[in-house]
Amino acid sequence: MVQLTQTVKKGGCAAKVAASELRKILGQVQFPPNDAAVMVDGGLFDDAAIYKISEDLAIVQTLDFFTPIVDSPRAFGAVAAANALSDVYAMGGTPKTAMAILAFPLGVLENDVIVEVLQGASDKMREAGVSFVGGHSIDDDTLKFGLSVTGFVHPKRVWSNAGARAGDHLILTKALGTGTCMASLKRQHLTEGQLQEPLNSMMTLNQVLDLFSETEAASIHSATDITGFGLLGHSQQMAKASGKTFSFTFSRLPLFEQTLSCLENGFLTKAHASNAQYTQAHCRTDGLSPVQKNVVCDPQTSGGLLLSVDPAQSEAIVKKLRSRFGRAGVVGSVEPASAWAVDVLP
Repeated sequence: MVQLTQTVKKGGCAAKVAASELRKILGQVQFPPNDAAVMVDGGLFDDAAIYKISEDLAIVQTLDFFTPIVDSPRAFGAVAAANALSDVYAMGGTPKTAMAILAFPLGVLENDVIVEVLQGASDKMREAGVSFVGGHSIDDDTLKFGLSVTGFVHPKRVWSNAGARAGDHLILTKALGTGTCMASLKRQHLTEGQLQEPLNSMMTLNQVLDLFSETEAASIHSATDITGFGLLGHSQQMAKASGKTFSFTFSRLPLFEQTLSCLENGFLTKAHASNAQYTQAHCRTDGLSPVQKNVVCDPQTSGGLLLSVDPAQSEAIVKKLRSRFGRAGVVGSVEPASAWAVDVLP
């Protein structure tokens, strides 16, 4: 059977346009003015847009797609779906409908491949309670797949990336290392069977709201999901949007079993370097080894949620998260603004 990672040059969220280049491009575009009902747009690089419908209802809109990061078509569909749905969860919302974005090389891959991709995505949407309502497809040179997702959120319960408060605890729900682990897969050093832990993590929905009481949910002040710009890049964006400094302790970061060995063996992506460049002026990592620096710049695909939480509720929230996310834990804190957006200590 075809190995999908061998059909593309780069895969998953590591294929994102480098954050520094994206900012240069967007800075040259004159966008139309927002409707007054737009509560959150792309200005602060948040995870999704929020549009207020009424005093107690807003819609969440996002889309995400990429090239294969795993070899199995059904697993690729599931990962792509979980990754796209995550943006809605990261805003404190509940996804409701999704439409597919598909580019497929008709002359190269059999139709059975895309059937499996769509089935993997459909299975994940069924798990999330999301309706698969259509989409658009083109014949292209390489396989690309993702979803445009619409969800609901209460306008006063949005988890934007601008709400972190000094004194908050920072909770990460998933381990780090999908970028390097999947680079080892693409270079055929490890197999999917040997990478079951990161593969299962990427296929795990970032659905968390149903775990919490109303009081616990209200104690989450800000959130983002960790994807292609790595822990450092997404934390930098969240810290700057909130006007705070995020302090992490590296030894508290959860890592997959193979993360360090894959990095030590040089399984890197282009995004490792671009993420390091993007964050070097605003993030302090002086006390870390070269491998540790690559961990915090590792481009995640369908990575975990980073939650900024009232410290009075963080222990209860971690306990409930671990019923679904076994590696969840407090990894840092939110401090008053300093010279650095992010400070990572050994």
